[in-house]
Amino acid sequence: MRIQFLGAVRSVTGARHRLEIAGKSILLDCGLFQGRRQDFFDRNQRFEFRPAGVDAVLLSHAHIDHSGNIPTLVREGFAGHVYATPATVDLCSAMLRDSAHVLAADVAYVNKKRARKGEPPLKPLYSLDDALAAVEHFLGVGYNRPIPLTDEATATFRDAGHILGSAMVEVAVRENGHTRKVVYSGDLGRPNLPILRNPYVVQDVDTLILESTYGDRTHESPVEAEAQLQRVILDTVRRGGKVIIPAFAVGRTQELVYALHRLTLAGKLPELPVFVDSPLAVNVTEIFRLHPECYDREINAFIERADVEDAFGFRRLRYVRDVEESKALNALKEPAVIISASGMCEAGRILHHLKNNIEDPRNTILFVGYQAEQTLGRKIVDGWHKVRIFGEEYTVRAAVERIDGYSAHADRDELLDYVRQVRRTGLRRVFIVHGEEHASLSLADAIRELGVPEVHVPMPGETVEL
Repeated sequence: MRIQFLGAVRSVTGARHRLEIAGKSILLDCGLFQGRRQDFFDRNQRFEFRPAGVDAVLLSHAHIDHSGNIPTLVREGFAGHVYATPATVDLCSAMLRDSAHVLAADVAYVNKKRARKGEPPLKPLYSLDDALAAVEHFLGVGYNRPIPLTDEATATFRDAGHILGSAMVEVAVRENGHTRKVVYSGDLGRPNLPILRNPYVVQDVDTLILESTYGDRTHESPVEAEAQLQRVILDTVRRGGKVIIPAFAVGRTQELVYALHRLTLAGKLPELPVFVDSPLAVNVTEIFRLHPECYDREINAFIERADVEDAFGFRRLRYVRDVEESKALNALKEPAVIISASGMCEAGRILHHLKNNIEDPRNTILFVGYQAEQTLGRKIVDGWHKVRIFGEEYTVRAAVERIDGYSAHADRDELLDYVRQVRRTGLRRVFIVHGEEHASLSLADAIRELGVPEVHVPMPGETVEL
C-alpha cells in the first residue's frame, strides 16, 4: 500500500491524497485549491494522475476545499463511485451546483472588466452540467458500515464531528493474516460543540493522516465565543453599523444562527434584523433539518423546548435567496447582521457586501473561520489597509474582528488529546497534512513528544510506502 500526498500538504486548501492498494487507485478527497486567481486555475485544472485510472473517491465531507473539484475529475474521465455519508451526499448535491453557479457568476463579472480593457474572456473552471454529472457518481454509505475496496481491503466512515455528515476514513487492509488500519482524519471536529456529536475515537490504528489547520494555536471555548459574538454585535449596534460575517454555508452559518437564536431568546441581544444572504446556506439549512441523526443531545433538548419551533429560525431572521433582495441589503440604514458566503471571501455574495460596507467605520467585518493564505479574508484579517474586490481597490475602514471559538476544527490541544487517545491502542505513524507549514511542523514536534515512533510532514507530491 502506498499513499501520495497531492493537496492540502503544507497548506490548507485543495485536499487530495491518493492511495494505491492491490492495484487499485483510490482518492481521499478531491477539493478545490483556493487562492490567487491564476493559481486557482493552474492548480485546479490539472491532476498529477490520470483521472480515468482512479477506481473510487472516499470523500470525508462536503466543504468545497475537500469536494469542490470532483466535477473536474469526472469531466476528465473518472467513472467510479464517490463514497460519502448520506448527509454529505445531500450537501454536495447542493454545494457543487452552487459552486458551478458561483464560478460562472464571478467569471462573468470579471470578464466585463476584462472586456473594457480589451482583454480576452476567462472561462469558469467547470459548468453546471459538469457539477450535475459529478453528483451522479455519489453513493451514500452510513457511518460504521464497511465499504469493500479490494478483496483484502475495506473503508469505513467514522463520525469526525466537523460538519454535518463529516467523516474520518478508516481503511483496513488484511495482509499475511494481520490487519493494518490507516485513518484519514479529513477535518477533525472539536469536542462539546453545539449541534454535532463529538469525534469518534478510532481504535487499533497503525497510521493516522491528521489535519493540522490549528496545529499551532488554541481556540476560545464555545461559551467565550458566544460572549464575544454578543459583544461585537452590541458594539456595532451602538455605532449604528452593520455586522458583516463571511461564513461557510455549511456548518458555520448554522452554528451562528443557532447561537443568535439562543442569545435572542435569552434577551442578550436587541431586536435587530439578521439576514442569511446565501442561496446555498438556505438550501443547506434545509438539509440540516433533514438529518437529525447527526445531532448531539444539546440541540435535541433545545428543539424540545416549548418556545422553539425551529432551531435554525426565529422571528427576526430572514433567509435571502433572491438577487434583488440581496442587492436591497446595500440600502439598509439600520443596524443589522448579514451572514454571507464564501467564508474566505473568495467568491459569492459576500464580496458585494464587503464592497459596499468595508469603507464605513460604523460597520464591523467579523471573521469566524479560518482564512487561508492569499485569500481576501486573510488579507483583511492580517490588517491590510487597502484590498482589491472585483479588481477595484477599497480602503478598509470598518472594524475587523475575529472569533476562533466558532471554528469547527480541533485546535492544537484538542488534536494532541485526540492523538493521545488513539496512541493507547498502538499508533505507530502520523502524517501531518492540511495546515500551513508552520502549523504542521509545530504540531509534528508536539506529537513526537507524545512518544509516537514516526511523525512526518510530507512535501507536496511525496509518495510513501505504508
